[in-house]
Amino acid sequence: MSEQQKNDNVHVTPNDEEFEQVKLNTWESIKKFFKELFDIRSDSDRDATIEAVKKDIPFKGHTAWILIFSIFVASIGLNVSSTAVVIGAMLISPLMGPIVGIGLSVAINDVETLRRSLVNLGIMVFLSVLTAYLYFELSPLTEETPELVARTYPTILDVLVAIFGGLGLIIAKTKSGTIASVIFGVAIATALMPPLCTVGYGLAIGNFQYAGGALYLFSINAVFIALSTFIVSKLLRFPLVRYANSKRRRRTAQIASLIALIVMVPSVILFINLLDQQLFENKTKEFVKNVIKYEGAEVVKSTQDFQTKDIEVYLIGRPVPQSTINEWLSQMEESEMLQGANLRIYQGTDQSGELAEKLSSDVKAGILEDLYVKNEQAIQDKNSRIDFLENEIAKLRVKDLPFEELSKEVKAVYKDMESFSFSRRVTTNFTKTDTLPVVYVSWAKNVSSKEKIEKNQALLDWLKIKMKVDTLLVQDTP
Repeated sequence: MSEQQKNDNVHVTPNDEEFEQVKLNTWESIKKFFKELFDIRSDSDRDATIEAVKKDIPFKGHTAWILIFSIFVASIGLNVSSTAVVIGAMLISPLMGPIVGIGLSVAINDVETLRRSLVNLGIMVFLSVLTAYLYFELSPLTEETPELVARTYPTILDVLVAIFGGLGLIIAKTKSGTIASVIFGVAIATALMPPLCTVGYGLAIGNFQYAGGALYLFSINAVFIALSTFIVSKLLRFPLVRYANSKRRRRTAQIASLIALIVMVPSVILFINLLDQQLFENKTKEFVKNVIKYEGAEVVKSTQDFQTKDIEVYLIGRPVPQSTINEWLSQMEESEMLQGANLRIYQGTDQSGELAEKLSSDVKAGILEDLYVKNEQAIQDKNSRIDFLENEIAKLRVKDLPFEELSKEVKAVYKDMESFSFSRRVTTNFTKTDTLPVVYVSWAKNVSSKEKIEKNQALLDWLKIKMKVDTLLVQDTP
């Protein structure tokens, strides 16, 4: 093949060049689209954001009264388990300001703003807990509600909400022209106020476990909101505070870095621990639901403890053989996140009474209530069935009644009876329809009213035996 032919074979046509150019332009357009879609630096007003955050930090005058009233509203909502009222209280709460201020001040090395934020947050927390404590101490309603119990211990979901809520909040604040709806939404989602109200509730009723768990939940929300603010501020390269003294600038930067490290490391460890706990609990529930099965036996309760890795399952019904329990143990060891866990099976056949002691009063009441309802329903069904069959039997007997023979016997016994008739009366109370056999009699004129009553009763008793029925009516002929 000649050199000219080789060149002809590798020659790029104009159409190929156009196609390559279109591909290049398309790729550049896609990159530009996504860059503009997720870019937040170009529309961020850093100076205005810092000024707005600092403006929300002070706590005095109107802000103090707004916090007190919002705590009262939230406490009432928790007390009556009204989610709508609690949401309304979170919308007017000023708690978010100092928390965002802490994250921003650490990011920009502003020690003075950090000090003001910490002081104001401490005062806000103290005043919130005191207000909630006074409300629950004076309130006659001290019963635990679902809204209160839900704020007594954090879960991995609370951490995730605090992280993404905090990210959404600070990004909304950095935009030129703050997005108010986002700030309100974050205030609702992160739920800073209800835990503080629950702390006051726990102190008021003397339940320090509730108070500690709720304060723990608030602390997690606050830390992760501040951490999200710190991260976004660093990513957007917020300007650091300038100090005239270089030595002071370095010391301030070291302090800010140390605080960031102190906050971030425990937060990461806490996040991992809560994630492991949530996964353990989910795997346990899935294991009990899908594996703990035996014909004739039913699971009435199951509990799990992440710290001790104990899983307790309570069964009623047929006894489960040890071989089946051993199979459950083998499957548990093969299940992810459940290796090394301790499975304890409590059965209704335990003679030691351990099952009765372990089952909570709520579960016992639920079992008894379920049995009572089922027994009552069964009894009612049986009674209805008996009534129906009795009516059917009565209908058959009345239908086949030998009236001629019966009337002769009646006349032989009651000489002063002038007429004797029989009919079936169909009656209803609009929920049930019955057929009632009725006997009409007339007596001689010389029979007194008192004697008629006595004779009717005697005739009724005799006819019930004769006709073998339970329901019968004897009346004077109209």
